[in-house]
Amino acid sequence: MRVAIIENTSITHHGQVGVALHEQAALIDLWKPWSGQPLPEAPDADALVVFGGEQAATDDHTHPYLPDLARLMSDYTAADKPVLGICLGSQLLARAYGGENHLGTAPEFGWVTVGLTDQGRADPVLSVLPDSFPIFQWHTDTFTLPEGAVHLAASETARHQAFRIGRATYGTQFHFEASRAVVADWNRRFPDAVERMSPGWSRSHDAMAARDGRAADAHGLALARAWVALIRP
Repeated sequence: MRVAIIENTSITHHGQVGVALHEQAALIDLWKPWSGQPLPEAPDADALVVFGGEQAATDDHTHPYLPDLARLMSDYTAADKPVLGICLGSQLLARAYGGENHLGTAPEFGWVTVGLTDQGRADPVLSVLPDSFPIFQWHTDTFTLPEGAVHLAASETARHQAFRIGRATYGTQFHFEASRAVVADWNRRFPDAVERMSPGWSRSHDAMAARDGRAADAHGLALARAWVALIRP
């Protein structure tokens, strides 16, 4: 299989998604439009992954490729090729299908408890998770669900944590790719940013990782494997 991966920032960890793709010997087409690299014009891979970034989904003035990326996500969906949008990727997916992006209204950081909806419990991907599970978050924005989207998961702060469009297009507000190793690297690379999101994080991280990190790692990998299983080479 060939999978196109879109990175939206200079430091992007593929984490558990990368593990699941490499387990299946996936060939990766890597795109970095934030650097000025043009996006592909057509859905020519077997699936598409769009990772997060520090920009908002509506920051067309600083990241003029965002409308084209939203359109590419909908083109893959129209071709019945799996799409996965994580954090910013989920916000762009919502935008692509008419959802409204709400900026700065739903800050979450750290391992947060997320719960499945009834539709999530019956979903071919999200059903690999327990009804309630810890998973890593780093965002301030949220969105409304597009018309026709299936609502799969929610948290207390951000109701729209996961949704599906069609057979195999998924958006997750939470960072299920973020294993404990990824989070530790974020701590090293972005100490000021994480302290702004969660004052005292540097002191509490180890205890929280010990309490929730191992389970979140397992949930993230299970979710990644379930989505990868939808790809038809």
